[in-house]
This record gives sequence, C-alpha cells and structure tokens, in this order.
Amino acid sequence: MLRTRFVVAALLGVTIAALVGAQDRKFELNFGAKDKDGKYTPYYQEVTTEVTQIIKVQGQDLTQKQKSVFWYQWTPIKEEKVPEGKEEFTKWTVKQKIEGLEMNIDISGNPINYSSKNETSGAAGNPGLVEFFKSLKDSEFTATLGKNYKVEKVEGKDDFVKKLGAGNQQMDALLKKVMTDDALKEMVDPTAKLFPDGAKKVGDSWEKKTNLNLGPIGSYELTYKLKYAGVDKDKDKLEVETVIVYTAPKENPEGLLFRIKEGSKLTSDPAKSKGTVIYDPKAKRIESAEINIGLKGDLVVVIGGTDTRVELTQEQKTVIKTQDKSYLEKPVAPVTPPAPPK
Repeated sequence: MLRTRFVVAALLGVTIAALVGAQDRKFELNFGAKDKDGKYTPYYQEVTTEVTQIIKVQGQDLTQKQKSVFWYQWTPIKEEKVPEGKEEFTKWTVKQKIEGLEMNIDISGNPINYSSKNETSGAAGNPGLVEFFKSLKDSEFTATLGKNYKVEKVEGKDDFVKKLGAGNQQMDALLKKVMTDDALKEMVDPTAKLFPDGAKKVGDSWEKKTNLNLGPIGSYELTYKLKYAGVDKDKDKLEVETVIVYTAPKENPEGLLFRIKEGSKLTSDPAKSKGTVIYDPKAKRIESAEINIGLKGDLVVVIGGTDTRVELTQEQKTVIKTQDKSYLEKPVAPVTPPAPPK
C-alpha cells in the first residue's frame, strides 16, 4: 500500500511538473523599482569581456589578449504607456552612466593596463590609450526603449564623441565615423536584445536579429538563436547561440590609415558561439548572462595602396551581471567588539 502511494505521488509530481513546464512564461523587464518615497531606484551592471585574437600576417602570428570590465549605473527616468490597437506597451526612458572600468590589453607581449579604481596605468603602457580610457569614466547616455524593450534612440553621442576625441583631431574624426547610431544602441543594450518578445514555454525557440553598422570598419549582421531551456532554482534559463556575418565597407573611408577590402569574410563558429541567459521572474530582469562568440575569416587590408591578406581567429566571452547595489560600493568592514575586561 505504501509502495503504491509512493508510485502515485511520483506520477502526480511528474504530471504537475509537465503541466508547469508547458505553461507560458511571461517575460517582463522591470526598470521601475521605487523606494518608499515613490522615487525610481537605480540598478547596476557589471560587464566583463575577455578576448583572445590571433592575426596571421605573412606567416607570422600576432596574438592580442584583452580583458575589460565596465560598471554601469542604470536609472529609470520615465515610464509611458503607449496604446497599440486594443493593447498597450510600456516605453521606458532610462539613463546609463559608466561608473568605472578596467582595461588589460596585451599585444604580442606589450601590456597596457588601466583601472578607474586607482587611476594608474601599467608600466610601458600607451599614454594616449590610457587617457582615452580615462575619458570613458562618468560618460552618460539617455536611452529610450520601446516595444519589446528595443532601443529606439540614444541621446548623448555628441558629448561622448567630443569628450573622447578632445585634443586629437584624428581620433575625433575616427569616432564620428565609427560611433554610429547602431554602435551606440548596441553599447547601451547589453541584455535587452536577448529578451524574449512575449510569453514562452519551456522548449520554445526563437531568433532576434540586429544590424551593427560601424561605418568605415564595415557592418555586422547579428542573429541571436534563443531557446527557453527550463527552470532551475526558480530562475529561468535561456540558451543562446550568436551568429555573425560580416560585410566589408563598400566605400573607401576617408581619414583612416587602412581599408578593409570588399569581399573580406568573417563569420562566427557555431561550436564556440553558445551561451546562457538567467532570468529572475521575481525581480523581473536578466540576472546574468554569458555570451560566447568565436570568429574566423580572411580579410584583405589595404595599407598605403598595398593589399595584405590577414587570417583572423578570435574567441570572445562576455559575462553580464545585474544587482541592486553598485559593484564599486565598498563592503562595510565588520565591527570587532571590544574584548571583555579581565
């Protein structure tokens, strides 16, 4: 009798789990947490990216390794209900601030290091590049996110370019060409592009596409292949594969010392381009994500009128974390009680 009850209970548990798994999950992003006074409270992100790039030129391998960490503060400004037919969606205006950053770059054994935590650079670093990193700190943007949390526009580009290119005409000219609207939207949108459009149930798969135009550098077509993999410890897990197709610029860029020739190819490696996204349904936000991208291809770079064939392989891992407190907030030191009198 006891054994029969156990079997029935187990089967009932399996049935309930199957029914729960088949239900649609309504994914929502909550930008608008408020304090006791009704004011919007900020939330914070840490974005860590590690890149290993091997460039083969004329039989020689040039290796570059890079690790960057950016700390962002996001502050909701306005929530607006927009009607669409018989339904409505929420449009958000949010402000993004770069609270700090760390950069560690090694180009064939030549290190360049910077941390906004102590404003120091490593020995033998590139002074011009270090100053560029310093200028990134405290930069602010105002982003408008429309239906399905897609970034519609970003304000602050002109001030950003002016700040980064200050005193360097060549850098200013390059930034104005490369810092396109697409590039800026991609920069301020680390997780919203991974977010499901509408409700999903476990096992559902879908795609999201975006185009990244970098002007004279070329353009990238990005496809995110996503799958709702399941629920683990009350958190939703999504699997993601990033597919990238590169297109070289068709026009000759002005002001650059090089040009990537039309016909150059650069594509993603499916085996090295898989990752995961963890969604917290209670907080209504993406708690963490790991995005891996493997790239390989052949480029023809024109320098001084001479074609140079370049074979490129690159592996990139980006880890995104989100929480309510600043990642730069120093932990409170524990208070040691005084020793009792003897």
